[in-house]
Amino acid sequence: MPLSRNIALGSLAVSMIVLAIKGVAYHVTGSVALFSDALESVINVVTAVAAIAAIRFSAQPPDEKHPYGHQKAEYLSAVVVGVLIVLAGLTILREAWSSFVAPKPIDAPLLGLGVSSIATVLNAVWSAVLIRQGRLSHSPALAADGKHLLADVVTSVGVVFGVGLVIVTGLQALDAVIAGLVALHVLWSGWEVMLENSGSLLDEAAPEDQLATIRQVLADHSDGSIGFHDLRTRYASKTTFIDLHLVVPGDMTVARSHAICDRIETALTACLTDAAVTIHVEPEDEAEMAGMADA
Repeated sequence: MPLSRNIALGSLAVSMIVLAIKGVAYHVTGSVALFSDALESVINVVTAVAAIAAIRFSAQPPDEKHPYGHQKAEYLSAVVVGVLIVLAGLTILREAWSSFVAPKPIDAPLLGLGVSSIATVLNAVWSAVLIRQGRLSHSPALAADGKHLLADVVTSVGVVFGVGLVIVTGLQALDAVIAGLVALHVLWSGWEVMLENSGSLLDEAAPEDQLATIRQVLADHSDGSIGFHDLRTRYASKTTFIDLHLVVPGDMTVARSHAICDRIETALTACLTDAAVTIHVEPEDEAEMAGMADA
């Protein structure tokens, strides 16, 4: 977790540097497309702050009020980031429309494009770092921040291309059109971030490949039991919560059934990054046999 926190702090520093660079690019050109690019970088700073706060909060151990831990803070943070991205897209769209109605000439376009390109390269490198680390550490906050930066890179490339067209063609309205396209891209990326992380807030089940692994582990390590049913899963950050009902012969001792449960838990925690397993043992004569899977 310290590594994730340090990367989040690095993300904040990079976002502030990129914002300053893009601010200079907009200042020297007055381009609404470059303004839209700079405005998205403001959201980058906000999302970096949100990621830092979420990572620090989610790292806290379980307590009396949060017995299952605080990992969902990262998903909540990611959804908030998605909302902020959408708001940025709407703001850019408004500015693009204003510029389309009343186009303004671009000043020092080549200087502005050169300055903006520096920020784009910096964002591209850092977004790759964030996405990779977010996946390795199962941190949705870092992954969302990285995907937002990647969206920023795409829009920045589009902005540079669009301003270049304005220079070549002399059509000032293209500046506003490019800004409008940037806005639509930002809106879509914000929607994707919200959609991707809202499922975990609603206790979405583990992915199908992980469920297949869990079922295989149960089949391989449940010797002595009759079967299992009511397998349920959910996940929060890197923790997968698993609960199920294990059916055993009615005359089996508590010690033997407990040994089977320990064997299953050990196997599940070995094959999953971080598993929290709860097993309810049922005697055969009281079990719900419908839908039961053989052990």
